[in-house]
Amino acid sequence: MTSDHFPVLVTGATGRVGRAVTGLLIDASVPVRALVRRHPDPAEALPAEVEIVTGDLTVPDSLDKALYGAGSVFLVWTAPPQTAPAVIDRLARHTRRVVHLSAPHRTPHPFFQQPNPMAAMHAGIERLIAAAGLESTIVRPGMFASNALLWWADAIRGGDVVRWPYGAAETAPVDDRDVAEVVARCLSEDGHAGSDYVLTGPESLSQADQVRIIGEALGRPITFEDLPPDDFRRRTPEAARPAVDMLLAAWKATTGHPAYVTSTVSEVLGRPARTFRQWATDHATAFADPDARHPLGSGT
Repeated sequence: MTSDHFPVLVTGATGRVGRAVTGLLIDASVPVRALVRRHPDPAEALPAEVEIVTGDLTVPDSLDKALYGAGSVFLVWTAPPQTAPAVIDRLARHTRRVVHLSAPHRTPHPFFQQPNPMAAMHAGIERLIAAAGLESTIVRPGMFASNALLWWADAIRGGDVVRWPYGAAETAPVDDRDVAEVVARCLSEDGHAGSDYVLTGPESLSQADQVRIIGEALGRPITFEDLPPDDFRRRTPEAARPAVDMLLAAWKATTGHPAYVTSTVSEVLGRPARTFRQWATDHATAFADPDARHPLGSGT
């Protein structure tokens, strides 16, 4: 454990990773301060032990109260990049350690080397953190297992066929819970400053195999049918086109290559990373129940 008792400031505390990190820190008796743009609704309530402070990454002046006295910060960037220099400057004035949830844009694998505005943004934030002289740990999850809910849950609830592009493309889905546990360790233990952790699941699986595994967790066969990329693109709302184009390019580039797999989760946590089958089994209800909800998005 760290030797101080200063609070950890968690940004993105109501997101899927941030919320889990908050709970893990509380369980480890680490004081937590959550930065929120507004006080959570009762349904989004954080543990009672969490100190909630309002602030906004797009308004750097609003962060001073949240940062005052903080020993470290879990930085999940959820804003346009324009205010990043001012935000990092404020972090450097008030705290000494930052754990940044980034992306594996440095990883020499075709999936991660496609043009990606989000990766470019993360790279810029990392440069700012380094220039500010902060002690930092960069955590780089690959594909989140929970993306399967965002992508395929509606089709699986409605029938036995998933139509999706590039079924042969392989990824190594990482369980959100493993990401959160690694982040919590980095925030609550010494020895992680300067580390650069690329997190993946323990195995390379095609998208078609992932759908099959979800079906097995549900106890019924789910068929994967390849959807032409142009058809997939046409079905996408205009606002989502940049993200879709990035994914299509990544899936195309990685087809024929096994996914990039690391052992970082097991090395940091001292136990095996959760498999995609474990994740699918634990989340089977969300694929079967149309009223089930799961936090989705970019891993915040």
